[in-house]
Amino acid sequence: MSITVDQLLRLIESDECEHLEFKTAKDEFSNDRLLKYCCALANEKGGKLILGVTDKKPRQIIGTRAFLNLNKIKQILITTLRLRIDIEELSSDGKRILVFHVPPRPIGVPIRYNKTYWMRRGEELVAMTEDMLKRIFDEVVPDFSAQVCAGAVIEDLSEDAIEEYRKRWIRKSGNEKLGQLSHRQLLHDVELIDGEEVTYAALVLFGKKRSLGRLHFAHAEVIFEYRSKEIAGPANQREEFREGFFGYYDKLWELVNLRNDMQHFQDGLFIQNIPTFSQRSIREAILNAVSHRDYQNPGSVFIRQFPEKIEITSPGGFPDGITPENILDKQMPRNRRIAETFAKCGLVERSGQGADRMFEEAIEQGKILPDYSLADSHQVVLRLDGRVVDENFLKFLERTGSERNKSFNTRELLVLDAVHKSKKIVSHLREVLRGLMQENLIEQVGRNKFILSKKFYVISGEKGTYTRRKGLDRETNRQLLLKHIQENSDTGSRLKEFKQVLPSLNTRQIQHLIKGMTEDNLIYSEGKTGSTKYYPKS
Repeated sequence: MSITVDQLLRLIESDECEHLEFKTAKDEFSNDRLLKYCCALANEKGGKLILGVTDKKPRQIIGTRAFLNLNKIKQILITTLRLRIDIEELSSDGKRILVFHVPPRPIGVPIRYNKTYWMRRGEELVAMTEDMLKRIFDEVVPDFSAQVCAGAVIEDLSEDAIEEYRKRWIRKSGNEKLGQLSHRQLLHDVELIDGEEVTYAALVLFGKKRSLGRLHFAHAEVIFEYRSKEIAGPANQREEFREGFFGYYDKLWELVNLRNDMQHFQDGLFIQNIPTFSQRSIREAILNAVSHRDYQNPGSVFIRQFPEKIEITSPGGFPDGITPENILDKQMPRNRRIAETFAKCGLVERSGQGADRMFEEAIEQGKILPDYSLADSHQVVLRLDGRVVDENFLKFLERTGSERNKSFNTRELLVLDAVHKSKKIVSHLREVLRGLMQENLIEQVGRNKFILSKKFYVISGEKGTYTRRKGLDRETNRQLLLKHIQENSDTGSRLKEFKQVLPSLNTRQIQHLIKGMTEDNLIYSEGKTGSTKYYPKS
């Protein structure tokens, strides 16, 4: 990564390109400009930014006093861009030169700074075009599961597991002709073998236990543990599945379901039963772990069941570009061949991405949302809490969903859950929020403050809480207006100023507050229409 002064001199003689940028920066260079240039270079597959050299030929070394504290700027770069950018300090004839070595962006992941994906256009920095962004997002990560395993032959695959897959594929497709295919042809049609060559995906899905050991692929296993308490020590039950996935997939659910208590709650005259562990969510979590784990990592997938929760750990962090925050919106299967095989037989709908189903069921059943907070760069940890913690919210969803004659989608459920828990609504869900407000399922009670509709509080038996929450915010708004009027008693206050004080309210809402304050003898007005001014009563 480091360069010598001689190499620097040769670079100075070369032409600037998408991987090389010179800047004079004699006395300073702003953090903002640095971050933009590093962002652009990373998006253009990496390069060097050199400070202390004129950018026009013939270039001259003039030296730079920018970024005297290199440790500080290194920390800013890694914190803001999430890239490790090495900085090299060189000296030529006593003149200081800085070289920023910018690595390429991850495959399929453009780098953004200040809400913009930057690129260079000649001497300018501009936002990346839509077509360029699409090309980046469409990049394919090399698929390890599609690679051929040296030494593996079709006899290393379980015929029983292949038959189990065939039955599922026929059931999903309705194509009875699949039953006439030989095992070899069946596997060839789903691209799990090519002639005599067997892929790692085929071993993961159909491999025999002894063959996995012989081929040094024994870590492609799933280990199930039941623990009655969250303490260290041996598990109450432990089962190791070192064979093809279709040989044990149903057995995993059977093990979980052995200790799957039913929770009861009453809604009017009816008693509802909700299992602690939903079959659909547990199966989706297992499929995700098998589809997305890193098979080049020697660890195993662990499923640890406790009385009220399940924890699933898979080796390798999230695939590039996937985070706990965007897991519902972005798809990047690490093992595409495995995910596609699952899709053909109906186990998954789109590339093994079933996180939305787990979030939907958690909200619909009044449970805590799936938790990825323990995930890191080495492993993905998913915790599913089986407790029904909010029966009233569950009733609210059931009744309002029935009245609107359509089911809530994932984004609507996330917004309703966030409002119920007084969480911030992220920007990309704002449009969903507005739609639910138009349906009168959510009410705005202040600037960036929202509550569920009155129906929820009626169901909960907390009509007084509804009145208090709305009333408190109304009184807060009145006090803010009164404070502004009092502080400007010498000049008077106009309606346009009130809109600045309460930007979340429309003109009609503000006029309603002003009318009430006037009737309560707190303020008075002078003038008419647009020239009206308001003063505090002494």
